[in-house]
Amino acid sequence: MLNPFKRTYTEQELKIFDFLAAVQFFSSLKEAEMYRFLPAIHYRKYQNGEAVFFRNDPSQALYVVRSGMVSLNVDIREEFETIHQVRRGEAFGENSLLDSAKRIYTAVVESEEAELMVIPNYAIKEIFDSSPKIKAKMITSLALYYDNRNQQLFSSYRKSFGFFNLSQMFE
Repeated sequence: MLNPFKRTYTEQELKIFDFLAAVQFFSSLKEAEMYRFLPAIHYRKYQNGEAVFFRNDPSQALYVVRSGMVSLNVDIREEFETIHQVRRGEAFGENSLLDSAKRIYTAVVESEEAELMVIPNYAIKEIFDSSPKIKAKMITSLALYYDNRNQQLFSSYRKSFGFFNLSQMFE
């Protein structure tokens, strides 16, 4: 039996939900939970070579790639090394889900153009403050994301035959 009080969504909203459901940090959210983010989402286009943010900037937004490609880079002795390339349906700037975080990498547009969904940190915080359930789901997703990245780091370290001192990571 259909619930006559259940909210209905527009076709456009349902398309956004389908898109967000494939993004790791939103994949465990229900439509009604994703709906809370809709008023906060801004769409922004960036051009090739444009920096989305720099390392050590305050983490003021979460970004989801709608089109194009963004490289995540670490700076080493005035050079940049790409650590990951983010494409359609992937998010970056994930530490904006945490309070008072700073960026740990620089994000630069690699494609001719990139369209990004931008979700400001203050809006995320408001949603988290009003819905502990949404916060718990997204922070769990963030923990799984970081766990996966740690596994990849350790695997890479083993393959490089201990080229660097891994204990420095914990200093």
